[in-house]
Amino acid sequence: MRVDALKQAEHAVEIAKAAGADEIVATISQSRDVTFEYRDGALEKVKDTTSQGLAIQVYAAGRYSSHQTTDLTPERLKGFVAEAVAITNALEPDEFREITPPELFKGRSELDLDLVDPAVADISREQRLAWCEAIDTIASNHDKVISTTAGVYDGTYGSTTVSSNGFSGSRESTYCWYGSEITLRDQGERRAEDSFYVGSPHIGTLPTASSVADTALQRVLSRLNSEKGPTVKATMLVDSRAAASLIGRLLGPANARRVQQGQSYWAGLVGEKAFSDKLTIIDDPLIKRGLASRHFDDEGIAAKVMPVVENGVVRNLYVDAYYGRKAGLAVTTGSPSNRLVGTGDRSLDELLAAIGTGVYVTSWLGGNADNTTGDFSLGLRGHMIENGKVGRPVGEMNVTGNLRDLFGRLEMTGNDVYPYSATLSPSLVFSDVDFSGA
Repeated sequence: MRVDALKQAEHAVEIAKAAGADEIVATISQSRDVTFEYRDGALEKVKDTTSQGLAIQVYAAGRYSSHQTTDLTPERLKGFVAEAVAITNALEPDEFREITPPELFKGRSELDLDLVDPAVADISREQRLAWCEAIDTIASNHDKVISTTAGVYDGTYGSTTVSSNGFSGSRESTYCWYGSEITLRDQGERRAEDSFYVGSPHIGTLPTASSVADTALQRVLSRLNSEKGPTVKATMLVDSRAAASLIGRLLGPANARRVQQGQSYWAGLVGEKAFSDKLTIIDDPLIKRGLASRHFDDEGIAAKVMPVVENGVVRNLYVDAYYGRKAGLAVTTGSPSNRLVGTGDRSLDELLAAIGTGVYVTSWLGGNADNTTGDFSLGLRGHMIENGKVGRPVGEMNVTGNLRDLFGRLEMTGNDVYPYSATLSPSLVFSDVDFSGA
């Protein structure tokens, strides 16, 4: 824990209590974010930003408000906090707004999550340029290339939180991402586009910049001569990279706020078998070097492994303290961390072979899903599956249906987990899916 930040947060709590707050949560944060973007063989954008700030949550006489400032000078801090308390006292009371109960702070893991790579803070301008140049050299190495963008994004983050009812905790993390977006000349005036980026808290776990660029180029080359997909009912294979977005839409309304407001098809499902027995989703905040790992959530609730769905049976929803009170639900955690989707024992090639004929989705192109009913319509880009292999590229088609029904027809999961996401999902296979196209 950073001593200065701890003292500043504690001081903010003291000021708020002296000004009349019943309870207070104060968070001091610091961050640095660096962007290098290289376009068509030349450095186009450099951005290096640092920030610090104080965020407070004030509880006073049954009322609540939150406030932020970037001015941490002592002479300004007292006035800022006192004004925040005064504003809170002027609001309408809310009987459900209470500070997180201290019993939820207990049981915090002491596991070293290994989220900080000291090398990230030492990345030089020369290294960022070298990565950009290596990516650009590979990504632009084709006679159909119209434009390429290579990007390097890295940074550090730290925060310290203190509450008036006994919480104290700090977070530190680093990140480094790089990759490329590529546009190729296709038939006539048409263009083919795709991208590929990788990222991690630790630089040493990343593949080489050149290999990342080669993957991006191969992905966009596979899009050449794309046709409008057919209108058909078929088996759908969702690539592991695209699966994370689909899982996100499935779990979007799986929380107490949506349930309490009558806007979730997850209402009443805890304990019920709602999906295929092939579906298992575990929320695990304690994965070493995980992109969403943490020791506690935004309310200070101690992080624990939580099954959301086990073999199709709903075990838990995301329940924060406030909406848990309003909905009469036991508190779990209010926000997701790393989501682990259960895997099977087949590779992507083996899934393709088992399917024989169908549609292979490699990315989504917009669309919507209704949180209350689960009905959805999503645009997609991908390939036809022909004779058990990846066939011709297709686009300009939609998949429609109901998310609960769709995940009730999950038939197979692969062993090819996509690692560059907080949702660690393999490829997913669904039966009898409706597609609309030509």
